[in-house]
Amino acid sequence: MPIDAAQAVAAAPRRAELTWGHKDIQLYHLGLGAGTPATDPDELRYTLESRLHVLPSFATVAGGGMASQGGLAAPGIDVDLTKVLHGGQQVTLHRPIPVQGKAVQEASVAAVYDKGSAAVVVLRAEAADDDGPLWTCDSQIFIRGEGGFGGERGSSARQELPDRAPDRTVEIPVREDLAQLYRLSGDWNPLHADPEFAKLAGFDKPILHGLCTYGMTLKAVVDTELGADVSRVTSYGTRFTGVVFPGETLRVRMWRSEGRVQITVTAVEREDAAVLSDTVVEHS
Repeated sequence: MPIDAAQAVAAAPRRAELTWGHKDIQLYHLGLGAGTPATDPDELRYTLESRLHVLPSFATVAGGGMASQGGLAAPGIDVDLTKVLHGGQQVTLHRPIPVQGKAVQEASVAAVYDKGSAAVVVLRAEAADDDGPLWTCDSQIFIRGEGGFGGERGSSARQELPDRAPDRTVEIPVREDLAQLYRLSGDWNPLHADPEFAKLAGFDKPILHGLCTYGMTLKAVVDTELGADVSRVTSYGTRFTGVVFPGETLRVRMWRSEGRVQITVTAVEREDAAVLSDTVVEHS
């Protein structure tokens, strides 16, 4: 059996030392399209080292973003990586991420769910520095053809949107070169840069990283709903429901309620095709 859920969950966490500095933060922010207009004081908080703050979604790429993915090499997990899709992402912040940091991250398999025709592996990465916990990242990895092993199915609950028009709608252009820039933060999958590889994967051209869309969306929420204060974000979760092509426009719809913002993201040029669903930013 390619997946032994009990063995995978029981395996000892894999430890990795993470370090980052202002250049890593700036590169990540630029890879989300930050910095336009270049002299805008709000944008300088993402690009100028003397004013820098850290978007909480940086947790997904800290140290090259590979520590949590080590969970796919855990005992009990033996899968064909061509069948692997990133199904969802959750980041919980225990305190603001420092501009200069060094932490130890432990990655483990938190759960394995049997969806019948597929399996969902939840990879958990927990980072802490000398002052205590920093963040917890849960990555939901969807593996086609690996279900049917008799495990728990897991929750299929969906976020119900308010029955009203969104409180705010923001449209964000995705630059043609954004995927190439975002890759420099650690995700080197050629699917996002090589046209020939993209065609082999069934796409007309390279697609944007899902976690790039994830970060762009959080930036839009922080900038418009949270007074550009990244420290107010306590958690951020989404479900990846569609792809984005560089050159398209993201339509981000937001609904406010006490302590949270619910969001949907669609691709404008493809008749509002769904990109991110069940998306929630919780905040102080």
